[in-house]
Amino acid sequence: MLEVKMLTEGADAPEPLDAKGYLARGGYKALGKALGMEPREIVAEIKAARLLGRGGAAYPAGNKWEQLLGIEGSTKHIVCNADEGEPGTFKDRFIMERVPFRLIEGMTVAGRVFGSGTGYVYVRGEYRSVQRGFMKALESAREANLLGRDILGSGFGFDIAVVSGAGAYVCGENSALLNSAQGLAGRPRIKPPHLAEVGLFGAPTLVNNVETFANVPSIVVMGGKAFLEAGHPESGGTKLVCLSGHVARPGVYEVPLGSVTLRDAVFSPELGGGMKGGKKLKFLHLGGQSGPVAGPALLDTVYSYADLRKAGLAVGSGAVVAADESVRLIDYLEGVARFFVRESCGKCGPCRDGNPAVLKFLQGLTVPGGTGRGALKALWELSELMTQGSFCGLGRTATAALRSAWKAFPEEIERNALRDSASAGSFKD
Repeated sequence: MLEVKMLTEGADAPEPLDAKGYLARGGYKALGKALGMEPREIVAEIKAARLLGRGGAAYPAGNKWEQLLGIEGSTKHIVCNADEGEPGTFKDRFIMERVPFRLIEGMTVAGRVFGSGTGYVYVRGEYRSVQRGFMKALESAREANLLGRDILGSGFGFDIAVVSGAGAYVCGENSALLNSAQGLAGRPRIKPPHLAEVGLFGAPTLVNNVETFANVPSIVVMGGKAFLEAGHPESGGTKLVCLSGHVARPGVYEVPLGSVTLRDAVFSPELGGGMKGGKKLKFLHLGGQSGPVAGPALLDTVYSYADLRKAGLAVGSGAVVAADESVRLIDYLEGVARFFVRESCGKCGPCRDGNPAVLKFLQGLTVPGGTGRGALKALWELSELMTQGSFCGLGRTATAALRSAWKAFPEEIERNALRDSASAGSFKD
């Protein structure tokens, strides 16, 4: 079987927001076990699991936890990044709606490790109904003595508060998220100091993604080594993949890292089910708007952080958007550029001014007569400047789709620019 049920076990339960149902299905074994462990033992299991951050950056969660644990003598905050603003990504929503207690239990374990009394879930502004449902789950956990004072009679107290965002994509960046949560402008901070040292309200802070926290209960129960063996040698466990676009069966699927290929994800009857109407696949866009584009030649790439990276691709947020041959690549890339023009926070010049310039270049490629090889060369150089010179990840990855699509489909990108032009040869000449 290509799909597994580890993180998503119980997702089809009739009452997903009822803590008693989660307990009946074996939930909270992790917290019970964690209450009898030393914090360093728990962190050691997270490290052994090689759990990579599931929000997109893929930073090792165990390293984050270890760094924060090493800071002494200060209140520590636990923050969950649920600002799922990456287009094509909806797996965090799935967790909060269908298996919310995995997230709640994972955050509570983190609270136990770091001696934190309160955790915060920052929910994207557009997820109003998701936020209401999640708050019902929190209240159910309190009623079952799984949140609040003296949890399970252990003397340990921990609660979770929900903070609502205002729909800003840049607040998916952790430091911008913390600024927004404090009522400040949602703009990225200069680092160092890192968030483990100066985070929420100036205190040491752990920030993990929804899916990252939701994996913690499995790691504590089964052990880090077993979790690692369930995935790829460099990245343990499973990954929630968000299939959308022109696939026959869009949705959220849980797959073991390193066990399926992109072809499996799109064409397997168990997963994507192939392309709608039997049309041909033109390209995949991986990891959201800030992720790379893959042509059919890369379909046999194994879906793991390491294998995709070797192919010039990325897991990112877990989004996989499939486009058939009816999609005009330039039009698609224009849409990506418009998104980043709208979502740039304006803090730095390469992103603030670069994205509108990229959009203008792309619009010029559709003008009859073309823009010429010189404009293409300037566009490539601009994309390099943005990648190297932007302040945060938004600007640095804003042209990832353009640059990867250019490599995958050079003739289509260059066709209009070189049409009716006396120039010959590659734009890189």
